[in-house]
Amino acid sequence: MPTVLSIIVFTVCFTCAATDSVYESFLQCLKTHSSPPDNNISTIVYSRSISSYEPVLQHYIRNARFNTTSTPKPVLIVTPLTESHVSAAVICSKNIGFQLRIRSGGHDFEGVSYVSDQPFFVLDMFNLRSISIDMTARSGWVQSGATLGELYYKIWENSKVHGFPAGVCPTVGVGGHISGAGYGNMVRKHGLSVDHVVDAKIVDVDGKILDRKAMGEDLFWAIRGGGGASFGVVLAFKIQLVEVPETVTVFQVERTLEQNATDVVYKWQTIAPTTDDGLFMRMLVQPITLNKQKTIRISIYALYLGGADDVVSLLAKDFPELGLGKQDCFEMNWIESALWWASFGKGASPDVLLNRESYHVKFMKRKSDYVKTPISKQGLQWLWEKMIELGEPGLVFNPYGGKMNEINATETPFPHRSGNLFKIQYSINWKEAGVEADTRNKDLVKKLHSYMTGFVSRNPRSAYLNYRDLDIGITKNWSYHEGKVYGESYYNGNFERLVDVKTDVDPHNFFRNEQSIPPRTSKVWNEKNEGSPSPSTSKAWNKTKPYIMIILFIAIAIV
Repeated sequence: MPTVLSIIVFTVCFTCAATDSVYESFLQCLKTHSSPPDNNISTIVYSRSISSYEPVLQHYIRNARFNTTSTPKPVLIVTPLTESHVSAAVICSKNIGFQLRIRSGGHDFEGVSYVSDQPFFVLDMFNLRSISIDMTARSGWVQSGATLGELYYKIWENSKVHGFPAGVCPTVGVGGHISGAGYGNMVRKHGLSVDHVVDAKIVDVDGKILDRKAMGEDLFWAIRGGGGASFGVVLAFKIQLVEVPETVTVFQVERTLEQNATDVVYKWQTIAPTTDDGLFMRMLVQPITLNKQKTIRISIYALYLGGADDVVSLLAKDFPELGLGKQDCFEMNWIESALWWASFGKGASPDVLLNRESYHVKFMKRKSDYVKTPISKQGLQWLWEKMIELGEPGLVFNPYGGKMNEINATETPFPHRSGNLFKIQYSINWKEAGVEADTRNKDLVKKLHSYMTGFVSRNPRSAYLNYRDLDIGITKNWSYHEGKVYGESYYNGNFERLVDVKTDVDPHNFFRNEQSIPPRTSKVWNEKNEGSPSPSTSKAWNKTKPYIMIILFIAIAIV
């Protein structure tokens, strides 16, 4: 045992020495490439030997599945303060030979912005969070590290009758949300977040900082829904604000199977996507136990861009099955509706939108689907039986129609426009840690997803990038054929154009993850590929990793 302990201690020390060598090489490179040269550059780089490494890493982990002792951790975390730092980080990661994962808010459901099975760095954008609003032009520049809550707050500071069509969770990072298309409760009135992006700044694979004019229209098209991390590091988006009325209305209505829920869901499928564009009715479908009886509860959460009398009158005519009354409705201004949708209590100050903390990080799994034709009542009743049998996963129905029907499927990489009645999110959360709980809960949501096969889109079975789901497929060699499996689900026919853009701007595939856009050639940037860039500085980690593995193997063999 003393021998084993000695070997383990030696291994740890050897690993630390390798990491420290990488750290020093990276710092030296950053100093060289930052403009102007920054002698305090070490304050933005965290290695595992630095005490604040773990808090920095964990602060933006939003899924507890990827915050375990077995989760692969980055060798370094880089937290840029300037655009030049981002540019230098790209150059130096390439030079030293490490993958670079890019995190803006940490809400990637599969953790690909901060997890990899290969040695990697994390470029954490949380310091780059500035927001500037120009009410004369009704536009604003928003850096990738800002959150949606911060964006909404800044708009509210400048105008009480403007907003932006994006998500309802205030801690979501702008960079990932918008580059994945972005949608929220004004999607039927104003479309997606990317439909209101008019300019952007990105760091390309060579470390150059490009705006829309410099990057060209193809790359600008690709980063508005194609996932920015496949093409570079998005620094900021220029957005166009939208007008909102002084008074909006929200309501929540719940029904169980015993309270005509099936009739409500059946009618919702044709009304929610076709009613007034200013009305968005999200519907949650959950198996519950009520009075010791298993049943299905549906909950409709709605935003109407207008007064309560108008929406009550509208739905009395179009959707009497819902039975909406004025007592169910609450009038407020737009920023108050953002607080309501984010589940903040009555009377909460808009200041809470600036809070970046996430106190209740859960284990979770998500999937998505699109429905093009209404599900029959018989189909719904069959589905309720299956959901009650499973007991756990829930569904979230998000209606389309309105503005979404007016925009061509090729206008942005996001193709799920006209012809889609609603999007489904499959949702399951759990509290227990461990492989058994992880497997059990993921299997439950997989079964529900399988049960829905006959009701959803096919050839391909479409999915939403921002509800990332690695079950659709992953790439191990970053080949075109591997990428096509998930690429056609997320992007349909737009996948081919995304591949062309990728091949043009990042042919050696430096910017990559398990579901990134591949170039048409399968050549991946690393030190093993002939013809790929030759890193100019130390590859300490890659040189020492084989020895570390040998030592660990010997230690295990002795035990």
